[in-house]
Amino acid sequence: MDYKAFIEEQVNELKETVGDATAINALSGGVDSSVVTVLAHRALGRQLKTYFIDSALMRQGEPQRVVDMFAKMGIPVGLVDAKAEFLAALKGLTDPEEKRHAVTDTFYARVFGRLVKETDATFLLHGTILTDIEETVAGIKRQHNILEQLGIDPKEAYGYAVLEPLKTLRKDGVREVARVLNLPPDITERIPFPGPALAARIVGEVTEERLKTVRSATAIVEEELGNSGAFQYLAVLLNDKATGIRDGKRQFGEIVVVRCIESTDARTATVTELPWTKLHRLCERITQIDGVNRCLYDLTPKPPATVEYI
Repeated sequence: MDYKAFIEEQVNELKETVGDATAINALSGGVDSSVVTVLAHRALGRQLKTYFIDSALMRQGEPQRVVDMFAKMGIPVGLVDAKAEFLAALKGLTDPEEKRHAVTDTFYARVFGRLVKETDATFLLHGTILTDIEETVAGIKRQHNILEQLGIDPKEAYGYAVLEPLKTLRKDGVREVARVLNLPPDITERIPFPGPALAARIVGEVTEERLKTVRSATAIVEEELGNSGAFQYLAVLLNDKATGIRDGKRQFGEIVVVRCIESTDARTATVTELPWTKLHRLCERITQIDGVNRCLYDLTPKPPATVEYI
């Protein structure tokens, strides 16, 4: 594919479609949303309103880090505190699809619905890629950014039209576009991160305490495996607990699973065969997290597993 031509085509299409109107988008800092933000900024300039939604579900220090990174590129990003809204919507939910629906509804109907009214935006930009569409339509798992493909009219449901400039690309193609756009390696080479964020890394109910645990485990895994060359690596907090020993006393503690995979487009994946020394190091650090006394390594390829647990 001629990625320079793709960029020019998408920029021109965005200009033509949006016209003199205002467009809005959410930036997570991942490669998909970052590429959409840069494409739209090139096409629309001040007509684009970009926001980072702090949903309480992000990695350590993520909100301000992303805002600062894009400020250096000359792209203003508004930081929206929506932590209370997302936590309230997820309270008591344990079913994976109910949790994903809660994140989707809170994001689009409440938080973005409010921002759309405040900015008078009539278009919403999505970082939807082809794999998102395929997995949702196939019923494997609902991606949070899939609407029209499920028969949801965003104009009728939320009050705006959705534009998806990356919907014909897979992850490897999006990375190529990011490189042609001269985005920094922190973005172009960044591992995939789910739309529902850490809510997709917690089996069972999402609470502030459980988020704190998986956030700490995520930081450890990303630090330890950052130079592994793997396609994706993550930490998952299970709903079950296990008996362990802490300070010579019995502890009924949390279980964290580490997953590390090789893939090109996330459609299929194999497990990275990490050295035992690295696995021991991961286990040692993760079981130092308060309340965690068990660390497991997931050996399951995709299929039969999906990349994420939720």
